Amino acid sequence: MNIVVLVKQVPDTYSERQLRESDGALDRDASDAVLDEINERAVEESLRLSEVHGGEVTVLTMGPDRASEAIRKALSMGADRAVHLCDAALAGSDAVGTALALAAAIRTVDGVDLVVAGNEASDGRSAAVPAMVAEVLGVPALTHAREVTVEGSTVTVRRETDDGVTVLRAELPAVVSVGEKINEPRYPSFKGIMAAKKKPVTTLSIADAGIDAARVGAAGALTSVTSAAPKPAKGAGEKVVDDGDGGAKVAAFLVAHKLI
Repeated sequence: MNIVVLVKQVPDTYSERQLRESDGALDRDASDAVLDEINERAVEESLRLSEVHGGEVTVLTMGPDRASEAIRKALSMGADRAVHLCDAALAGSDAVGTALALAAAIRTVDGVDLVVAGNEASDGRSAAVPAMVAEVLGVPALTHAREVTVEGSTVTVRRETDDGVTVLRAELPAVVSVGEKINEPRYPSFKGIMAAKKKPVTTLSIADAGIDAARVGAAGALTSVTSAAPKPAKGAGEKVVDDGDGGAKVAAFLVAHKLI
């Protein structure tokens, strides 16, 4: 079974994130960049499926040259090879443009049976790209997976919700997105880190992938940021001194803020 796992390099969640004043976009150079944690789980799940069913795991990312660091992390975990969609024309792509570009890059990989992704990236939080990729590819989308199994040509997903557990099934090929509870990612071994340096990485431009430049990037985006401002500093709270009427003061505060 040949699996493509979508990964993304994002600003470290433990570092301070900033928006660019020019366009309100995330300033990716202002903080350390890491492989998104949810993508590590997607890679782990892909590797587990590959260990059971055989085949190859191909890592695919869309991003600047710097994103090659995320690729190497995924390869050091055990993925077999990688595709890096890297073109300045992709900068500023929204969710729709990203899905179109990723789908085009996936089509360059021969014999794909399953595409695995994280539910949402920690920088964009749209939680829509995996389903959009499936729509563009014309294959089923099984999202928010807590457990993934494959039997023959059928993929089964267990999805946990507030109302219980939903079981989804579809014929391969398909796109599956996983949640943060699906597994615990393995740590790359020294052997894996060294082996990653020799694994093949194919770099594609939008022309290589057959992507229409007018449909991606900031110019082709269907959404835009109209304004942005830093989060205001947290102010001091209001202290209530109980002189026998503390309860009434607290109640009045809650009423004034329409909390009760």
